[in-house]
Amino acid sequence: MEGEGVPVGLAVEGANRNDMKMVEATLDSIPVERPKPTKAKPQGMCMDKGYDYKAVRETVLEFGFTAHIRARGEEAEAIKKEAGFKARRWVVERTHSWINRFRGVLIRWNKKAKNYIAMLHFAFALIAFQRC
Repeated sequence: MEGEGVPVGLAVEGANRNDMKMVEATLDSIPVERPKPTKAKPQGMCMDKGYDYKAVRETVLEFGFTAHIRARGEEAEAIKKEAGFKARRWVVERTHSWINRFRGVLIRWNKKAKNYIAMLHFAFALIAFQRC
């Protein structure tokens, strides 16, 4: 489904690592061949305020995505002002909600990173399968 926002790549790091430092590793981890973005069909990357850095925008652009990074309040204001405005942030929040339904991901019981990554791959695969 077009524009569904299913997770397609992942990178794991400690909780004390800033999200913006993981962008390139996450985008590098996308295992599927993407269609080339065009002006008629651009490919968007929805991110939250934690990614609002020039370096992140440049990295996302290098990978051929259009960055959609807005603060929570900013998007709510745009919805009130513009008739027919479509919010993008909900895609990020909804995807987090899908991932949090997996107990083994929500609470990390695995001590080894490779076991946790395997659980994440399983969760992402199941989410993608359910969305098809």
